[in-house]
Amino acid sequence: MTSSDPRLDAVPGPVPDSVPDCFAELLPTTRRALLHRVATAQAEGRAPSLVGAVMRDGRMVWSGARGGVDGHAPDANTQYRIGSITKPFTAVAVMRLRDEGLLDLADPLEKHLPGTGVGEVTIAQLLSHTAGLAAETPGAWWERSSAALRPGLPDVLGDRPQPHPAGRRHHYSNPGYTLLGAVVEALRGAPWADVVRREICVPLGMDRTGARPQAPHAGGWAVHPWADVLLPEPAEDLGLMASAGQLWSTAADLCRFAAFLAEGDDRVLGAETVREMRAPAAPPETGDWDGGYGLGIQLARRDGRTLAGHSGSLPGFLAGLWVSVADGVAAVVLANVTSGVLPGQVAADLLRIVADAEPAVPQPWRPLPEADPGLLELAGPWYWGTSVSALRLMADGGVQFGPLAGGGRRSRFRAERDGSWTGLDGYYAGETLRVVRRDGEVSHLDLGSFVFTRRPYDPGAAVPGGVDEDGWRGSR
Repeated sequence: MTSSDPRLDAVPGPVPDSVPDCFAELLPTTRRALLHRVATAQAEGRAPSLVGAVMRDGRMVWSGARGGVDGHAPDANTQYRIGSITKPFTAVAVMRLRDEGLLDLADPLEKHLPGTGVGEVTIAQLLSHTAGLAAETPGAWWERSSAALRPGLPDVLGDRPQPHPAGRRHHYSNPGYTLLGAVVEALRGAPWADVVRREICVPLGMDRTGARPQAPHAGGWAVHPWADVLLPEPAEDLGLMASAGQLWSTAADLCRFAAFLAEGDDRVLGAETVREMRAPAAPPETGDWDGGYGLGIQLARRDGRTLAGHSGSLPGFLAGLWVSVADGVAAVVLANVTSGVLPGQVAADLLRIVADAEPAVPQPWRPLPEADPGLLELAGPWYWGTSVSALRLMADGGVQFGPLAGGGRRSRFRAERDGSWTGLDGYYAGETLRVVRRDGEVSHLDLGSFVFTRRPYDPGAAVPGGVDEDGWRGSR
């Protein structure tokens, strides 16, 4: 495969180390460290070219590249194939259907795509790779062979499409995302690529992302394992497998997508749905307790941080994208080489460099615009038996509730119209917190049947099992 720009297909050479002034918001030492990491990855991974970019607080603040020929390198607007980073796009398209009420994650596939032979698996299981489907298609290596060999879903699934029981384990499946792409097409009445473009890329301003390459784009290469020589990789159209790995994109566009994965965007998916996608939905593989999978989103623990994103590969290309929501930082790495670079690790390193060197500056504390006396009455300590927890009011009308000190069951709660709150995270995610009143006065809090009182075992509250009428006592 060759690119639209012959300079990007040439043997790698040195490129300028300067960083454009428009990305000068990072400190010079940080920019130097980022460039060093990108340069090291390209040199040690022997990649014809490699681009890295960093997103902070919703926008790209740095990009750097190595490769090409003297005086030239790709930049943040050069397209690369992103392989399985396509899967989060497919997952977003499916979640949009869910939010519109056109499907439920618990729906069996058969409801929307009859006749596949695996119709009992659910939409959620397909999204989280827990449907038990095979990792790859039968027959020829699908990434490197013509899509004409797989004209229908039976050709993608084969005679033994489900080697594992559904719902029992995480088993990564490319055919599973082919089925999800087919569901999108069936419910939207339009090709998968058109849906992704119209519903995701256009609203997010990702003008350089699509199913077909557009100039300038990099060519895909294999590098000989024992010699510094190159072999062009074919650029096959993936056909039915497109929803598992077809997309081309740029570092700049993927920074926009990373910002969306961190905060959501009501034009595509709201923040609550994106949080749902980032939540673990599948058990990790045996022995791999630093990673997991949500709904179309890979999860990892790196350098003490929780990261969400995805990796991708196709012959001739490698890609990685990680977001640290807590830091407000994301990183993207794209390379045009079949193997040798670890884009996920490089992206995690770029993210760490920025987050450690330039930690986010907290927003200034500000008082609430107004104080609701009824809510203010609830703030402070509450007792579950003898354990003390604290309820704190939040600026958005919700509350935070958890142990006064140490670890334990700590959660944030969203305010509901009926005066209750719904748990957003932690042990109490999805659980209801209610204020129970007697004769107009607050008696206790009810949280998933647990009674929290203003005093330890308050005799005036409805403590299950009652409270000894003699009350607290000494040793005699």
